[in-house]
Amino acid sequence: MPCMTKRFGIIGCGMIAGFHAQAIKAAGGSLTACFDTRADAADKLAQQQAGCKPYHALDEFLADKNIDIVTIGTPSGAHLEPALAAAKAGKHLIVEKPLEITLERCNQIIKACKENNVLLSTIFHSRFHDSSLLLKAAVDSGRFGRLALGDAIVKWYRTQEYYDSGAWRGTWELDGGGALMNQAIHTIDLLLWLMGPVVEVTAHTALLAHERIDVEDTAVATVKFVCGALGTIVGTTASYPGYLKRIEINGSKGSAILEEEDIVRWDFAEKLPADVAVQEAMANRKSGGGGAADPSAINYAGHAKLFANMIAAIDGKEKLVVDGLEGCRSVEVILAIYQSAKTKQTVQLPL
Repeated sequence: MPCMTKRFGIIGCGMIAGFHAQAIKAAGGSLTACFDTRADAADKLAQQQAGCKPYHALDEFLADKNIDIVTIGTPSGAHLEPALAAAKAGKHLIVEKPLEITLERCNQIIKACKENNVLLSTIFHSRFHDSSLLLKAAVDSGRFGRLALGDAIVKWYRTQEYYDSGAWRGTWELDGGGALMNQAIHTIDLLLWLMGPVVEVTAHTALLAHERIDVEDTAVATVKFVCGALGTIVGTTASYPGYLKRIEINGSKGSAILEEEDIVRWDFAEKLPADVAVQEAMANRKSGGGGAADPSAINYAGHAKLFANMIAAIDGKEKLVVDGLEGCRSVEVILAIYQSAKTKQTVQLPL
């Protein structure tokens, strides 16, 4: 007997809600409801999405029996309260990155979902791209030999108008940080997924090109991984005109570079027949500019695959790729970078 279509509700009807709506449809789900503290935002999204009922009160939204899964796209530091309420209401949860802006708040969400027997996923859609999966398989199979270096590089650009467009932008209370916590976090998550956990961080952060914000627009960190490899994390929103994000993996038997969603270098001492397809893809790059200069220019295909993974997990067909604990990993490293920059000392992370 076929599984019933999963019904979604969206909390937070800003720009990201449009991507969630597209991803829900592409994943085979249906959007049945939305909620925002701004009534006009909920009404506008509902008007754009057929069959979507707008709510202006969170308790009424969560009481809707036609919602199986809730996605949360509020400002980062405002994920906790709706997440706890949704879990208590028995709704499965998909939370935009970061899961929350402190580990304590992240853990509260994880605990609530466990206690209420609902699934929790964090939106790190880059893990679902074919190129990311190829890199992961190459690392796991030992093709790189001894891992030596792993670098995450995000040199993006955001205008002053971007930060001025919302009072919450660029604040510690609701953004949780700047170029790292808001923009580079997807690439940091991917680096950790590929290279493994980080045990040591030394960092510098600065506010160099923007005004009226409290957080960094530029950061540089050196890291040491559990596997013994070293690496760097570079993030900025002060690099005009904005360049594609990069992951670089180097080892004793191979090196590879991922630029946005495309593999641009794939060099291994031991060649495999499957490498031919990678080389052909390199010659026919398809990635656009991503979010390098325009935060609305992202692709929702990865979101759709993550949403489909949640649906399959609810039906018992797959395990969640990015559960709550996975969603904490990048937050932990970013917070360690902030601590190192503030104290001007190297920070050790627990194993």
